[in-house]
Amino acid sequence: MRVLLLGISLAAFCAGNALAFDIKAGVSKESGPFDLFKFGFKAYKNGQKEDAVEAYRYAAEKGHTGSRWALANMYAYGDGVAKDDYAAFKIYNEIAAQGVEPGSEDTGFFVNALLSLASYYSHGIPGSPVKPDLYQARQLYFQVASTFGVAEAQYQLARMMLSGEGGGSNIQQAKKWLNQARKTGHAGAMAVFGNILFQEGQSVRGLAFMTAALDRCIAKDCGWMEQLQEQAFSMADERDRRGAVALSHQLADNDD
Repeated sequence: MRVLLLGISLAAFCAGNALAFDIKAGVSKESGPFDLFKFGFKAYKNGQKEDAVEAYRYAAEKGHTGSRWALANMYAYGDGVAKDDYAAFKIYNEIAAQGVEPGSEDTGFFVNALLSLASYYSHGIPGSPVKPDLYQARQLYFQVASTFGVAEAQYQLARMMLSGEGGGSNIQQAKKWLNQARKTGHAGAMAVFGNILFQEGQSVRGLAFMTAALDRCIAKDCGWMEQLQEQAFSMADERDRRGAVALSHQLADNDD
C-alpha cells in the first residue's frame, strides 16, 4: 500500500500552533500522553473544546495515537477549531504511516485514519497538494475491507469495482464485497446488492433487499435508495412485489 508522506510532521505543526496550556486538575503540557488524552476527552465532553484541542496537541506530540485521531477529527469537522481538511489529512496520514500491531488498542484509530484518507483521495482537497487519486483510494478501501472486514470499506470498494474507478471493473468481485457488507446490515450495500440481483433476473430477492435497505438507511442516503427501489418496484409484476415485501421483513432478522 502506498501512503503519501508529505514531509510535514505533526510535531512541527503543533509547535507552530500550540496554545498556552493552563495547569488544571494536576495536568500540564509536561504530563504523560495518556493523562493529557484523558484531560482532553473530559474537556471535550464538558464543551471546553479549546482546552481539548490543546491537550490533544501535546499528547499527539508525544506520540499518542488516540489524541492524533481526535485532533484530526476536530479539524476534519471544524469541531472546536476552524475546519481544515489538509491539516486533518496530514494527521490521519501520520497515523497510517505509523501502522498498527495486530490486536493493538489503536486498531480502531488506524482503521478510521485509512478510511478518512481513502475519502480524501477519492475527491482531493481543493487548494492543497492532495489531488484525487482513485487508485490510492481503492487500495486503501481494499486494505480495510480485506484485513479488518469493515462494512463501509467493503461497500466503497464494491462501488469502485462496479464503476471501474481506480482500476478495472469486476461485477462478481463487487457482489462478493457487497454481500459481505450487507450481512452486517449496511443499508447502501443492501440496496446496491439488491439492484444487481434484480438486474440479473432475481426480481423478488433483489427487490426485497432494496426494500429492506429503506428501513435501515440514514437520512442523507435514503433518497437515492428510495429512487432505486421505486424504479425496480414499477418494473416488477404484482406477484413479485408481494413476494419481495414479505421477504424484506424476513431479511431484517436473517442474513441469508
